[in-house]
Amino acid sequence: MTSTEQLVVSEDLGDGVLLLTLNRPERRNALSAPLLAELHRTFDTIDADPETRVVIVTGAGDGFSSGADMKGGDDLSALDGTPVAAMLGRVQGETARTLMAQELMASLFEKIHRLRQPVIAAVNGAAVGGGFALALSCDIRFCTPSARFGAVFITRGVSACDMGTSYFLPRLVGASRAAELMLTGRVFDAAEARDMDLVLDVVPDDVLVERALTTARQIAANGPLAVWMTKQTMWQTIDSPSLRHALDMENRTQVMCTATGELSEAFAAFREGRAARWKPL
Repeated sequence: MTSTEQLVVSEDLGDGVLLLTLNRPERRNALSAPLLAELHRTFDTIDADPETRVVIVTGAGDGFSSGADMKGGDDLSALDGTPVAAMLGRVQGETARTLMAQELMASLFEKIHRLRQPVIAAVNGAAVGGGFALALSCDIRFCTPSARFGAVFITRGVSACDMGTSYFLPRLVGASRAAELMLTGRVFDAAEARDMDLVLDVVPDDVLVERALTTARQIAANGPLAVWMTKQTMWQTIDSPSLRHALDMENRTQVMCTATGELSEAFAAFREGRAARWKPL
């Protein structure tokens, strides 16, 4: 399955794993309106596909994503079929149009965060601004030694609280470290990203996707519903106001999963010394 416009190249890696490659290497995969529109459509398709179990996102060329495309123009025709397309076509005020364009980008990262399937970022080269927010919205991150990260919005005269960064970053690296990164807007390297556990591993360029694929296959070996419920419940309990709230959510999720018969199948597989045969969604 390959995007018609080739802005997002999709490759089936087997075992239910899909590789998405942002394909604007000449612009270091800057997030233009056409690319954002294609990503929205691609993730909508993935969310509705029960055969896709895990998604890996990377960038073509020597960059993951350099963020919002400052030279991308205003090609509204590319937004057909996206959530804000109709509104953008009617709004006349500059402030309102800017807000709609902002929502187009921000809602993509929310969509990735809420996606049924886990998403792994394979970060090659720069992931700054909107590209940084894209990496943060993924569930797991790996990178190459050339990777660079930064919430650089503040260095452009606007708030560093942009496109989910102020939500994701403190939860991933802690409030104090997030405050320093967001208030300075400094760009930091792969080694520092690993030290703060923002990425799980730093590997050579030629094995980056393979490293992500190893983890993706481990995830895909588990039951489809169990993976979906684990991703959804984990992120929801991070926002829980209390332990009691988190436990109640976990308990209800476990009862629902047990009712499918998957637990009985897992026990049977263990007794018989075979791999479990999970039910499809």
